[in-house]
Amino acid sequence: MALKLSEKISPEAQKDLLELERKIQQFKEGQIPEERFKAFRLARGVYGQRQLGVQMYRTKIPYGKVTSDQLIKLADVSEKYTNGNLHLTTRQNVQMHYVKLDDSPSVWADLEEAGITSREACGNTVRNVSASAAAGIDPQEPFDVAPYAHAVFEYFLRHPVCQDMGRKIKIAFSSNQEDSAFAYFHDFGFIPKIEQIDGQEQRGFKVLIAGGLGAQSFIAPVAFDFLPEDQIIPFVEASLRIFDRYGERENRNKARMKYLVEEKRGLGLDKFLELVEIERKALPYHHYPIDHNRMTPTVIPQPIQAQQVDISDRDKFNTWVKTNTFEQKQPGFYGAYVTLPLGNIKAAKARKLAAIVKKYAADDIRITVNQGFLLKYLREDLLPELFVALDEINLAEPGFDSMADITACPGTDTCNLGVTNSTGIAEQLEKVVREEYPHLLLDNTLHIKISGCMNSCGQHMAANIGFHGSSIKKGALIIPALQIVLGGGIEPGGRGSIADKVIKLPTKRVPEALRWLLNDYDQHSEEGEYFNDYYRRQGKRYFYDLLKPLADLTEVLPTEFMDWGRDTNFIPEIGTGECAGVSLDMVSTIIGDAEERLSLSLGALEEEHFSDAAYNAYGAMVIGAKALLLSIDVSCNTHTGIMRDFDEHFVSTQKIVLDSTFKEKVLRINQQKPDQRFTYDYVHEAQSFLDQVKAYRTKQALENNNLDDKMVIGNFYKA
Repeated sequence: MALKLSEKISPEAQKDLLELERKIQQFKEGQIPEERFKAFRLARGVYGQRQLGVQMYRTKIPYGKVTSDQLIKLADVSEKYTNGNLHLTTRQNVQMHYVKLDDSPSVWADLEEAGITSREACGNTVRNVSASAAAGIDPQEPFDVAPYAHAVFEYFLRHPVCQDMGRKIKIAFSSNQEDSAFAYFHDFGFIPKIEQIDGQEQRGFKVLIAGGLGAQSFIAPVAFDFLPEDQIIPFVEASLRIFDRYGERENRNKARMKYLVEEKRGLGLDKFLELVEIERKALPYHHYPIDHNRMTPTVIPQPIQAQQVDISDRDKFNTWVKTNTFEQKQPGFYGAYVTLPLGNIKAAKARKLAAIVKKYAADDIRITVNQGFLLKYLREDLLPELFVALDEINLAEPGFDSMADITACPGTDTCNLGVTNSTGIAEQLEKVVREEYPHLLLDNTLHIKISGCMNSCGQHMAANIGFHGSSIKKGALIIPALQIVLGGGIEPGGRGSIADKVIKLPTKRVPEALRWLLNDYDQHSEEGEYFNDYYRRQGKRYFYDLLKPLADLTEVLPTEFMDWGRDTNFIPEIGTGECAGVSLDMVSTIIGDAEERLSLSLGALEEEHFSDAAYNAYGAMVIGAKALLLSIDVSCNTHTGIMRDFDEHFVSTQKIVLDSTFKEKVLRINQQKPDQRFTYDYVHEAQSFLDQVKAYRTKQALENNNLDDKMVIGNFYKA
């Protein structure tokens, strides 16, 4: 059935939706190889799930802002097409699971009507731009960072540089120096500052670059102590161009920004920034002022008469006020956090929450980076009513952002990469904290984070006490295990720390391990000593020795061979991560992709979008060159490597005739600003180059007496 598109959907989104529907049909008819189709759908938010035949569908919600009507739409769509559950992520997105592939265009179309996209929510793209949920109402903020996050989101959505990168890029804006958005482990992190320049206040940002979690974690170094606000988008664009050109692509494990900027094996920060500065002259904007009024202003709710309510559990209410509410920078108004266990909320409950927001709060809900909600502009006299309304739908649990508010990825519930069940152990540890250590509900300096594997979707390396999925062999059987990491997170004052791996334990022993850690901290720490300071004072070996008795496998109970929430023995079932590139493709298909990029370039040229036209022409030439290199079994891992190798194997041998080296021809793009004359010439040079590539490919096939496409073992989409 043909997709029906509403007039509410933008022309750009309509084009995306029709393309997704067409590609799905071509894939089903066998016209597109599975791996190539995977790369396409990922960039549209459609992610393969652990269960066969269904997908995880991810939205892209900049800085986590949703209205009550958007929340209702998400709830309606989840019931119509999925299992009726909304999962909030650490990147302030909403995910839905068990979506049929054929339904994904309809899911997207329904959400686009409400202004929610999924374009570039997954895959090797600029991912969702996150920000402190309290941005705009944070009493400590120099200014509201939300307009900047929104501008970056809009600018790079569908941007040519973001379509074929070696890996994903993550960007975060924190509202103040305490770094509540975890800028320190992002590819680009921005922390707002105001400086006096020539006697006037100027807004800008401390800029962090090339941080990251995962199997090897990096704290982002400072690129600029102060970068004026109109420079952030030019800086990011120039940086992405350098990442696109120099970044590793063949070895996916080394294809992140953090490895490119690394001092020992990468370019190093100084060299990277030097290349960025050179690239600036080729940008369409050398200054990009941020329109602070571009966003729809938050409408403050009208006052209503407070009603007398019966609060049955006064202690719970008092704790909730202490832990889940705060006074905004706007006098007389409060923010209130909603804790969601595991970041999950059913559709019916989401609709009820939306009704509560419409009655008591501003229509500006923020998804938090620890998988909850923030409600804004609440009047103090209405807090008791709000608490009762939330409590009636079991959303008034105190202890937001405390040790009991555990961050966890879905793990083996749905993820191909999950080793162990993150959600089951999270529920057990939350129970331990709430029942045995209730005083920790008032402490927001201690955090637990859990990932089902080492890739850190649950941000375990940024936790005081973190865990990631693993396994331990015991005879012929496998014990589900968790690696314990300690000492990560945001230090007082905003300094970021990466946790240390300490010891691996069977999952069923982890609740006891948490008790030992908390009891030891309570008994031996100094008055007021922060957990990470205590960890560093005692040392990693101390904690290894403390927990080592729990690692003794001399006696293992039958239940310890079962993961939490499972009733059968553990069997590791690790699939392939869906952020990877293609591992098998055909030369002519790659040339077809180069032609597609050229078509986009010509379209942008016609519309006088000169920067987009030039960059798509750049991509067309590099992809075309890559196709011929792969046809002679020359591997490709960076754009700069493609340029070098193409000159060696094709230009210097006169197999392809150019009026300069291929590298010189391609890199004309970074020699000047893309004005009309340059762009016209550059695009048509790309067109002429691809004509030569296609002619050579035809000649190559005829000479080899082989008109069939050569199968290329390699990683096309990584280069």
